[in-house]
Amino acid sequence: MSTRPKIVIIGAGAFGTALATVVALEGKADVTLLGRDAALMADLGMEGVHDAALPGILLPDSLKYSSEPDVLQQADIVLMAVPSQAHADAALQYGPYFSPKASIVTCAKGIDRTSTRLLTEVLEQAVPNHDIAVLSGPGFATDIAKGLPTAMVLAATDVGKAEYLARMLSSRTFRLYASLDRVGAQLGGALKNVLAIACGIVEGRGLGESARAALIARGLAEMSRFVAAKGGRPETVAGLSGLGDLVLTATSHQSRNLRFGISLGHGDAIDFSSGILVEGAFTATVAARLADGLSVAMPITDAVAAVIDGRLDIPSAIEQLMTRPITTE
Repeated sequence: MSTRPKIVIIGAGAFGTALATVVALEGKADVTLLGRDAALMADLGMEGVHDAALPGILLPDSLKYSSEPDVLQQADIVLMAVPSQAHADAALQYGPYFSPKASIVTCAKGIDRTSTRLLTEVLEQAVPNHDIAVLSGPGFATDIAKGLPTAMVLAATDVGKAEYLARMLSSRTFRLYASLDRVGAQLGGALKNVLAIACGIVEGRGLGESARAALIARGLAEMSRFVAAKGGRPETVAGLSGLGDLVLTATSHQSRNLRFGISLGHGDAIDFSSGILVEGAFTATVAARLADGLSVAMPITDAVAAVIDGRLDIPSAIEQLMTRPITTE
């Protein structure tokens, strides 16, 4: 009988499948990818590829697949790789199967728009006997699955747990750094999506790279203020889960948030009622509301939220940002 640790990744989308791939390839643990679609999971087991999520990438022979939540009962580590707005429902569905000893890690980047809570808070309400860890930082699913060098952050409530999880999930191509700042790691991952939309608008309007650089720098400033107001460490914003993730998401066309912003900048019609908006579109309005309640100035986030909510057109938003009172940096 195997005594190796058991890791279950919930969510068979691109990011969940990529995490399952890189962890299984390293061979430190028995790894299972858990998805809702029984037919899909059976196909993955037979074909060894997930063309809908990671086209052309072979999945490891050692990776197991399941649609049955019972597999969670023996898991030592559970990675929640479902979208941020699905975390509450996923916790209710899968939480009863978690072992009391299991370490739970949220791998999504966002703020719950219904409750305005961080995802650790959402999960800890649903599974109150677990301290939730956070995986965040710059990492596209395709890069991770291909074995391209990637570094991210693993934040937990104590350093021993953070270091243990970082060791268990790291590989020769996937390096995790331990952190104790769950708030900063989560807010960096959530707010960079909003700032990436702003950078996309800049690109779509043809405003130049100087404008993008200004947005990144000033975006980091407002991100730091917000992290501090929420009880996190401002210095976390200068690391992988803040600056690192923002640079990746605000400059690469692999980023859905950047592409969404480019579409806005082009003036493309966006169906705001479709329910398929990118994470940054959900986060912008929630973050702006939270910042207002905390009296934290977040002009870029406010502008993105106003554009997405239809309260401001893009030329007016740009003018509003450029005519703010002159201050010291």
